[in-house]
Amino acid sequence: MAQNAADAAAKAGVPGRVRVQLDGRTLSIANTGAPLDVSGVHALTALRASGKAEAATVGRFGVGFTAVLAVSDDIEFRSTTGSLHLSRDRTREALSEGGIATPNAVRPDRPADADPAAPTFQPPALRLAWPVEARPAPGFDTEVVVRLRADVDAEALLTAMHDEAADLLLELPALQVLRIDDAEFTSVVRELGDGLAELGVTGPDDRRRTWWQFRTPRARWLLPLRDGKPHAAPHDVLRAPTRSDEELSLPALLIADIPMQPDRRRLLPGARVAELASGYADFARALPPADRLVLVPAPGFARSEADGLLREALVRELQTHSWLPVVDTSTRRTESGPADADTPETVDRAGELGHGVDLDRDAAPTAVPTRASVFPYLTPELARLLDDVVGPLVIPELSDRAHTEALAVLDVHRLGLARLAELSSGVDRPPAWWREWYAALEPFVVDPLTAEELGALAVPLADGRLVTGPRTVVLDDLLEVAIPLHWARLVHPEAAHPLLSRLGARSATAEDLLADPALHADLADHPDDPDLVDAVLRLAAHADPDALPPWLGMIELPDATGELLPADELLLPEAPLYALLVEDAPLGTLSEEVVAEYGAQALRAVGVGWDFGIVAESDPTGPDHHLDDEEAWWAGLPEEPSEFVAVRDLDLVDDIAWPDALHQLLSEPRTRRLLADPDGYTAWWLRRHARLDGIPLGHYRHPRDAEFTGLLPEFAVPGLSHADLEVLRTVLANPERITPDLADALLAALADPANSPEPEVVSRAHRHLAAVADRLDLTELVLPERVRALSGATVAASDAMVLDLLWFGLALPPDRLVFGDQETASGLATLLDLPLVSESVTAEVLGAGLRTSWSAAPLGVVLRQLFSLAPQEGELVLHEDLRVRLSGAATGTVSVPWWRTGTETHVRMPAAVDGTSPAAS
Repeated sequence: MAQNAADAAAKAGVPGRVRVQLDGRTLSIANTGAPLDVSGVHALTALRASGKAEAATVGRFGVGFTAVLAVSDDIEFRSTTGSLHLSRDRTREALSEGGIATPNAVRPDRPADADPAAPTFQPPALRLAWPVEARPAPGFDTEVVVRLRADVDAEALLTAMHDEAADLLLELPALQVLRIDDAEFTSVVRELGDGLAELGVTGPDDRRRTWWQFRTPRARWLLPLRDGKPHAAPHDVLRAPTRSDEELSLPALLIADIPMQPDRRRLLPGARVAELASGYADFARALPPADRLVLVPAPGFARSEADGLLREALVRELQTHSWLPVVDTSTRRTESGPADADTPETVDRAGELGHGVDLDRDAAPTAVPTRASVFPYLTPELARLLDDVVGPLVIPELSDRAHTEALAVLDVHRLGLARLAELSSGVDRPPAWWREWYAALEPFVVDPLTAEELGALAVPLADGRLVTGPRTVVLDDLLEVAIPLHWARLVHPEAAHPLLSRLGARSATAEDLLADPALHADLADHPDDPDLVDAVLRLAAHADPDALPPWLGMIELPDATGELLPADELLLPEAPLYALLVEDAPLGTLSEEVVAEYGAQALRAVGVGWDFGIVAESDPTGPDHHLDDEEAWWAGLPEEPSEFVAVRDLDLVDDIAWPDALHQLLSEPRTRRLLADPDGYTAWWLRRHARLDGIPLGHYRHPRDAEFTGLLPEFAVPGLSHADLEVLRTVLANPERITPDLADALLAALADPANSPEPEVVSRAHRHLAAVADRLDLTELVLPERVRALSGATVAASDAMVLDLLWFGLALPPDRLVFGDQETASGLATLLDLPLVSESVTAEVLGAGLRTSWSAAPLGVVLRQLFSLAPQEGELVLHEDLRVRLSGAATGTVSVPWWRTGTETHVRMPAAVDGTSPAAS
């Protein structure tokens, strides 16, 4: 009935309205539209035949009106052009009155308690019609009044109609209003453009159900909306136009114009089901880009034969037409010029729709799915760059896991990180593009496996090359300018990104690059290579000079005359070192043009002189640094050093310039710290070879050191601070570090009558010399003919003896005694080649004296406390007059206050005062 109402409305070109009312057992169905005509009467009374010939009509197979027989045998068809009454009972009566015989066989389904006399023949209810005067309800053009049979549940019938009302408005677009008793259902269609329309159905509870509708030549597709977003429809059936029994599992409802069997339940055999897919890709193209994949049939088993045919046809339609939204390349093309006219049309422009009712019409590119690629979880940043690499690329909104299945159905090529890395090797882009590329890839590197996939990623170098593999390159995060290096794969600074480090790139500073063994080898072969020299100098401007290897000085640069010389044989113009050097110093002056191009800082870093230069080497193997007297210093080391650092060109300093040279050495931190190392080459060389007034620095005593006062001159250079003097201690005479050279100087000073040291100074000097006698090569010492005696006088060595037993000093004249201390007397005698007193003079104590003990004699107790003596072994012998007879190198008898013989201690008793107190006297 609804189909007939829809056809009538369509024929009349008016909005279709249907009203269904139940009055007791009478059901009336009224509608607007074309009224009943002659052909309509013929159709009503002809079994399964229709008088409709227009293609736009729905009911063209003669079964629409016959549906009333399911609930009634008495129907009135009222129309503004005339009304008819159709009744099974009146037909039976007419047949009887006309004498027409009817069969009266017992029906198989006749109830057992039925009246045997009751007729069993049921004449057709819709073959005979009688005109009536009744008119359709006001406001309607046609009304069908159905008197329900007694076995029909009227309320259940009305409920069933209520449940199907919304579907009828979907299936029959000519109908706009369907009212069932007090419940009204309305449909509104709003055109959205590009063939897409919004179809809304509102029920009696004001609940609105919305679909997006799209028409193709053979079908009408409906996609349900929830909260303004399209969603795949639940499993449904083919509607032709009303529901059939052909089950479907398509993402959109299908209302098709296709031949059906007479009962409208099944497709007519041979029906061309696949043709219904024509135009389905246009439906997808009309949707907003982010929603288009909702129309892709999900993988699964078909629910019917028709479903299987349709799914295959729809997928084929979608795979072979351009509708899949891809990343817009129009911006890139605008920047780089128009697209090549010969480029295959794999990307088209299409209308783009928004999610809401008001949809945009901005152009959006599309592609044939089988020619497009997808990168999972594509970001907008990566999309902008990746499209440059792989061509048509599915937009980010469709690249997440939720759409993976649909894209697989469409046979869209899936990209991985490994493939991106492989493709990048053929990309020609500026360095800044590569940094953006790495930044866009970084979020996808989440574990070692993903990092491994990018192992073949291309990397642009500072020298313009594009190489494969981050593990093969080095990064300098502090470098801001591109410096072409040929000995290392340095990443272009504008392309450098932390991702490269995560992928295995080695971090390197300018110092690391300049210390690269590959550079050393290149410089050894081609020290004058212009490109190599340029790269070194430009890189050196960003490096810490103290951290650079000395062999950088081998690069050759032009001097003021244009001759190429190693950098470490050149001085910068106006270098302060010029004033300190001897006139024939073998150092040239660097060309001023080179200074202007690279700057003094970079040139000094590679060894061009300004002040004193430094030579450094880790794990040195020998004295091979071309320094003055280096072999002698190396030979004196107790073991080979792990690191060698020294000031170079010290031997080129003019003797008269050493005060200024010391100031300069102290003013630079890198040379100042070398002065503080007493064992280093620098301090060693200065002690031996640097001279002030013709005297080596190592022969000067520190101003605050009185140990050699009167023997060595005091170091005095104007302008030095206390801190400077403390640093210079290592290059001056050190009493605790007597070297062979200092020993010679001290021996000469002790023998020089012009010096007048105090006896205590002489004694300390002898003690220091004796302490190192076993470490000196005595054969190399030049022993003077005179020695300094304890008295301070210089005496002939042949008359002197070394005092080793202290009590002999009480008996022998000090002019004959040379003394340091008792413990080192033997070493001093060996050093000076002098005899010991104990070996040259013998002594005999005269007189027996009073024998006692240290603890029993009052004098013994007083002496121990007075001289802080340890407990003494042996006897204490007291003498009123202690006299000793000497023989040997010295003869005579002398009176002494103290003497020792073996373990006995002899002491002369002092004369005590009168013991009577003053008061007693």
